Amino acid sequence: MTRLSVNINKIATIRNARGGNIPDVRLAAINCQRYGAEGITVHPRPDERHIRYQDVRDIKPEIVTEFNIEGYPSEEFFKLVNEVKPNQVTLVPDPPDALTSNAGWDTVKHKEFLKDVIAKFQAAGIRTSIFVETDLELIRHAKETGTNRVELYTEPYASEFVNDPLRAVEPFAKAAELAGQIGLEVNAGHDLNLDNLEYFVKHVKPLHEVSIGHALISDALYFGLENVIQMYLRKIHDAR
Repeated sequence: MTRLSVNINKIATIRNARGGNIPDVRLAAINCQRYGAEGITVHPRPDERHIRYQDVRDIKPEIVTEFNIEGYPSEEFFKLVNEVKPNQVTLVPDPPDALTSNAGWDTVKHKEFLKDVIAKFQAAGIRTSIFVETDLELIRHAKETGTNRVELYTEPYASEFVNDPLRAVEPFAKAAELAGQIGLEVNAGHDLNLDNLEYFVKHVKPLHEVSIGHALISDALYFGLENVIQMYLRKIHDAR
Protein backbone atom coordinates (compact mmCIF):
# COMPACT_ATOMS: atom_id res chain seq x y z
CA MET A 1 0.00 0.00 0.00
CA THR A 2 1.40 3.40 -1.02
CA ARG A 3 1.37 6.00 1.73
CA LEU A 4 0.95 9.76 1.33
CA SER A 5 3.46 11.98 3.12
CA VAL A 6 2.64 15.69 2.94
CA ASN A 7 5.59 18.06 2.58
CA ILE A 8 4.72 21.24 4.49
CA ASN A 9 7.66 23.39 3.36
CA LYS A 10 5.42 25.69 1.29
CA ILE A 11 3.37 26.57 4.36
CA ALA A 12 6.56 27.78 6.01
CA THR A 13 7.45 29.74 2.86
CA ILE A 14 4.20 31.71 3.16
CA ARG A 15 4.81 32.36 6.87
CA ASN A 16 8.36 33.53 6.28
CA ALA A 17 7.28 35.96 3.58
CA ARG A 18 5.53 38.09 6.20
CA GLY A 19 7.18 37.16 9.49
CA GLY A 20 5.25 36.17 12.58
CA ASN A 21 3.53 32.81 12.84
CA ILE A 22 0.77 32.92 10.24
CA PRO A 23 0.23 30.31 8.90
CA ASP A 24 1.24 28.17 11.88
CA VAL A 25 3.48 25.38 10.59
CA ARG A 26 3.06 23.26 13.70
CA LEU A 27 -0.74 23.48 13.45
CA ALA A 28 -0.54 22.65 9.75
CA ALA A 29 1.33 19.44 10.57
CA ILE A 30 -1.28 18.52 13.16
CA ASN A 31 -4.14 19.20 10.77
CA CYS A 32 -2.57 17.33 7.85
CA GLN A 33 -2.52 14.24 10.05
CA ARG A 34 -6.10 14.85 11.24
CA TYR A 35 -7.18 15.08 7.61
CA GLY A 36 -5.64 11.75 6.67
CA ALA A 37 -1.99 12.34 5.77
CA GLU A 38 0.01 9.20 6.50
CA GLY A 39 3.25 11.08 7.03
CA ILE A 40 4.73 14.56 7.34
CA THR A 41 7.82 15.58 5.38
CA VAL A 42 10.05 18.60 5.96
CA HIS A 43 13.18 19.72 4.15
CA PRO A 44 15.17 22.25 6.18
CA ARG A 45 17.86 24.06 4.18
CA PRO A 46 20.89 25.89 5.54
CA ASP A 47 19.39 29.36 4.89
CA GLU A 48 16.09 28.31 6.54
CA ARG A 49 14.13 30.02 3.77
CA HIS A 50 11.13 27.82 4.47
CA ILE A 51 11.19 25.15 7.21
CA ARG A 52 13.49 26.26 10.02
CA TYR A 53 15.49 23.95 12.21
CA GLN A 54 13.40 25.03 15.19
CA ASP A 55 10.23 24.13 13.27
CA VAL A 56 11.53 20.58 13.00
CA ARG A 57 12.01 20.45 16.75
CA ASP A 58 8.58 21.94 17.40
CA ILE A 59 6.77 19.61 15.00
CA LYS A 60 8.29 16.33 16.19
CA PRO A 61 6.20 15.96 19.40
CA GLU A 62 3.02 16.37 17.33
CA ILE A 63 3.75 13.60 14.84
CA VAL A 64 1.49 10.60 15.32
CA THR A 65 1.96 9.12 11.84
CA GLU A 66 5.46 9.16 10.32
CA PHE A 67 8.05 11.92 10.26
CA ASN A 68 10.43 12.22 7.30
CA ILE A 69 13.24 14.78 7.26
CA GLU A 70 14.91 15.48 3.91
CA GLY A 71 18.18 17.26 3.36
CA TYR A 72 21.82 17.30 2.47
CA PRO A 73 23.79 15.49 5.20
CA SER A 74 25.86 18.43 6.40
CA GLU A 75 27.19 18.44 9.94
CA GLU A 76 24.36 20.72 11.10
CA PHE A 77 21.73 18.56 9.41
CA PHE A 78 23.24 15.42 10.91
CA LYS A 79 23.05 16.91 14.40
CA LEU A 80 19.41 17.96 13.92
CA VAL A 81 18.29 14.55 12.68
CA ASN A 82 20.04 12.74 15.50
CA GLU A 83 18.45 15.08 18.01
CA VAL A 84 14.92 14.79 16.62
CA LYS A 85 15.11 11.13 15.58
CA PRO A 86 12.46 10.99 12.83
CA ASN A 87 11.17 7.72 11.46
CA GLN A 88 12.98 8.36 8.19
CA VAL A 89 15.73 10.57 6.86
CA THR A 90 15.91 11.17 3.10
CA LEU A 91 19.33 12.24 1.85
CA VAL A 92 19.40 14.62 -1.11
CA PRO A 93 22.48 15.98 -2.91
CA ASP A 94 21.34 19.63 -2.87
CA PRO A 95 23.94 22.38 -2.86
CA PRO A 96 23.12 25.09 -0.27
CA ASP A 97 21.73 27.51 -2.89
CA ALA A 98 19.44 25.03 -4.68
CA LEU A 99 15.95 26.39 -5.29
CA THR A 100 14.53 22.87 -5.05
CA SER A 101 15.86 19.33 -5.32
CA ASN A 102 16.74 18.77 -8.98
CA ALA A 103 18.96 15.69 -9.20
CA GLY A 104 19.63 12.36 -7.57
CA TRP A 105 22.82 11.05 -5.99
CA ASP A 106 25.66 9.68 -8.05
CA THR A 107 25.83 6.50 -6.00
CA VAL A 108 29.15 5.48 -7.56
CA LYS A 109 31.01 8.73 -6.99
CA HIS A 110 29.55 9.31 -3.51
CA LYS A 111 29.18 5.71 -2.38
CA GLU A 112 31.70 5.80 0.46
CA PHE A 113 30.35 9.10 1.75
CA LEU A 114 26.79 7.75 1.71
CA LYS A 115 27.80 4.48 3.35
CA ASP A 116 29.32 6.34 6.26
CA VAL A 117 26.38 8.71 6.74
CA ILE A 118 23.75 5.98 6.35
CA ALA A 119 25.48 3.71 8.85
CA LYS A 120 25.44 6.49 11.45
CA PHE A 121 21.75 7.23 10.97
CA GLN A 122 20.82 3.56 11.07
CA ALA A 123 22.84 3.09 14.25
CA ALA A 124 20.51 5.69 15.77
CA GLY A 125 17.49 3.65 14.66
CA ILE A 126 16.49 5.92 11.76
CA ARG A 127 15.37 4.41 8.45
CA THR A 128 17.28 5.88 5.51
CA SER A 129 16.26 6.76 1.97
CA ILE A 130 18.39 8.36 -0.73
CA PHE A 131 17.19 10.53 -3.61
CA VAL A 132 18.01 8.88 -6.95
CA GLU A 133 17.17 9.05 -10.64
CA THR A 134 16.12 6.06 -12.75
CA ASP A 135 19.58 4.99 -13.96
CA LEU A 136 19.53 1.28 -13.18
CA GLU A 137 23.27 1.11 -12.56
CA LEU A 138 23.03 3.85 -9.94
CA ILE A 139 20.18 1.99 -8.26
CA ARG A 140 22.33 -1.16 -8.09
CA HIS A 141 25.07 0.89 -6.45
CA ALA A 142 22.51 2.48 -4.10
CA LYS A 143 22.00 -0.97 -2.62
CA GLU A 144 25.71 -1.05 -1.74
CA THR A 145 25.41 2.11 0.35
CA GLY A 146 23.32 0.19 2.88
CA THR A 147 20.25 2.39 2.50
CA ASN A 148 16.83 0.99 3.31
CA ARG A 149 15.03 2.85 0.55
CA VAL A 150 15.48 4.95 -2.56
CA GLU A 151 13.30 7.91 -3.45
CA LEU A 152 12.78 8.25 -7.19
CA TYR A 153 13.09 11.84 -8.43
CA THR A 154 9.91 12.24 -10.44
CA GLU A 155 10.27 15.65 -12.12
CA PRO A 156 11.16 14.01 -15.47
CA TYR A 157 8.01 11.91 -15.22
CA ALA A 158 5.85 14.95 -14.47
CA SER A 159 7.34 16.91 -17.38
CA GLU A 160 6.82 14.13 -19.93
CA PHE A 161 3.47 12.90 -18.61
CA VAL A 162 1.47 15.55 -20.47
CA ASN A 163 2.96 14.37 -23.79
CA ASP A 164 3.20 10.58 -23.39
CA PRO A 165 2.22 9.02 -20.05
CA LEU A 166 3.48 5.54 -20.91
CA ARG A 167 6.86 6.74 -22.08
CA ALA A 168 7.07 8.98 -19.03
CA VAL A 169 6.44 6.22 -16.53
CA GLU A 170 8.46 3.38 -18.11
CA PRO A 171 11.87 4.30 -16.63
CA PHE A 172 10.32 4.62 -13.19
CA ALA A 173 8.53 1.29 -13.45
CA LYS A 174 11.81 -0.40 -14.41
CA ALA A 175 13.74 1.37 -11.66
CA ALA A 176 11.21 0.39 -8.98
CA GLU A 177 11.11 -3.19 -10.20
CA LEU A 178 14.88 -3.48 -9.98
CA ALA A 179 14.97 -1.82 -6.57
CA GLY A 180 12.43 -4.30 -5.27
CA GLN A 181 14.34 -7.23 -6.72
CA ILE A 182 17.55 -6.25 -4.93
CA GLY A 183 15.86 -5.59 -1.60
CA LEU A 184 15.28 -1.84 -1.61
CA GLU A 185 11.99 -0.24 -0.72
CA VAL A 186 10.82 2.59 -2.99
CA ASN A 187 9.56 6.12 -2.36
CA ALA A 188 8.91 8.82 -4.95
CA GLY A 189 8.51 12.56 -5.09
CA HIS A 190 8.80 15.85 -6.96
CA ASP A 191 6.06 17.46 -9.06
CA LEU A 192 3.53 14.68 -8.49
CA ASN A 193 0.02 16.15 -8.59
CA LEU A 194 -3.66 15.31 -8.99
CA ASP A 195 -3.28 14.86 -12.74
CA ASN A 196 -0.34 12.45 -12.80
CA LEU A 197 -0.37 10.71 -9.42
CA GLU A 198 -2.86 7.91 -10.05
CA TYR A 199 -1.15 6.81 -13.27
CA PHE A 200 2.23 6.76 -11.54
CA VAL A 201 1.03 4.70 -8.58
CA LYS A 202 -0.75 2.27 -10.88
CA HIS A 203 2.37 1.56 -12.95
CA VAL A 204 5.25 1.82 -10.48
CA LYS A 205 5.63 -1.22 -8.19
CA PRO A 206 6.70 -1.52 -5.46
CA LEU A 207 5.93 1.98 -4.19
CA HIS A 208 5.86 2.48 -0.45
CA GLU A 209 5.48 6.25 -0.17
CA VAL A 210 4.92 9.39 -2.20
CA SER A 211 6.01 12.74 -0.79
CA ILE A 212 3.99 15.66 -2.17
CA GLY A 213 4.21 19.30 -1.18
CA HIS A 214 4.12 22.09 -3.76
CA ALA A 215 1.14 20.87 -5.78
CA LEU A 216 -0.84 19.69 -2.76
CA ILE A 217 -0.43 22.93 -0.81
CA SER A 218 -1.22 24.93 -3.95
CA ASP A 219 -4.39 22.89 -4.53
CA ALA A 220 -5.38 23.58 -0.93
CA LEU A 221 -5.63 27.28 -1.76
CA TYR A 222 -8.53 26.41 -4.07
CA PHE A 223 -10.17 23.43 -2.40
CA GLY A 224 -9.12 23.50 1.26
CA LEU A 225 -6.48 21.38 2.97
CA GLU A 226 -8.77 18.67 4.33
CA ASN A 227 -10.52 18.17 1.00
CA VAL A 228 -7.27 18.15 -0.96
CA ILE A 229 -5.59 15.53 1.21
CA GLN A 230 -8.62 13.30 0.70
CA MET A 231 -8.44 13.96 -3.06
CA TYR A 232 -4.81 12.83 -3.16
CA LEU A 233 -5.57 9.77 -1.05
CA ARG A 234 -8.36 8.80 -3.43
CA LYS A 235 -5.97 9.02 -6.37
CA ILE A 236 -3.63 6.62 -4.58
CA HIS A 237 -6.43 4.25 -3.58
CA ASP A 238 -7.97 4.27 -7.06
CA ALA A 239 -4.64 3.16 -8.52
CA ARG A 240 -4.71 -0.17 -6.66
